Amino acid sequence: MKLKINQPIVEVEWLQNNFTAENLIILDATIKKVTTKNKMIDQKKQIVNAVFFDLKNVFLKKEAKYPNTLPSEENFEKEVRKLGINNNSCIVVYDDIGMYSSPRVWWLFKTFGFNNITVLNGGLPAWKKAGLITEKPKEREFFIGDFQANFQPDKVSYTEEVLEASVNNKKFILDARSKGRFEANEPEPRADLRGGHIPTSYSLPYTEVQKNGKMKSKDELKVLFAKKNNNDFPIIFTCGSGITACILALAADIAEIKNYTIYDGSWTEWASRLELPIEK
Repeated sequence: MKLKINQPIVEVEWLQNNFTAENLIILDATIKKVTTKNKMIDQKKQIVNAVFFDLKNVFLKKEAKYPNTLPSEENFEKEVRKLGINNNSCIVVYDDIGMYSSPRVWWLFKTFGFNNITVLNGGLPAWKKAGLITEKPKEREFFIGDFQANFQPDKVSYTEEVLEASVNNKKFILDARSKGRFEANEPEPRADLRGGHIPTSYSLPYTEVQKNGKMKSKDELKVLFAKKNNNDFPIIFTCGSGITACILALAADIAEIKNYTIYDGSWTEWASRLELPIEK
């Protein structure tokens, strides 16, 4: 049986029921929260046969000035193939926190033209809560896959476009950082980075699209976005460095909103470029 998925999230029951599908690839996209100071104490566990998808060291532009910058089409294709991923694979991605870094991987694949991917709602905590089996991470060898990347530029925004959007108010900029960081009442986790937000942008902390470690329902998210963006403008999602903005993108997709982009540099680039205006 080969799986084809057409929904942005699935529940653990769906993954359990389709666990033996021949084209299923489970990706572990876990990263440490940028605002977390404590190291992980518990021994690392993963869903059985999961493949680690290294967002911090592999699937980014390594020579870029800012963190988590989008990799090139060529490099993304090459590194994805190394994980044994094919054009006909069906990918389920999760993370240890629940719904934190896994949406970034979902968005990356969408941005490189691959749509047969979904996020496990609630991630590893939901999997464990259901009493399902985990294992210690293990070394695996893969046959090189035939995955082909096809970059979709309409999924990404860059600084010049965001600056224009902040001036002409024809696009709606939503910031996934905490309200404290947005208002410059909390320090940025990256040293020497200016506090505040992009002029004319609005705050929507990523925690507001989640409930009890999972994404809110389609109806709840539709209401939330309608209240924020009542003119139904195209949306630019931003955050600290492009990770949690993807949680808002996933929420938008669940709410059947498709006209959005991710600001690749996000606040790290904006605040670093001193010629760009900020509000507090």
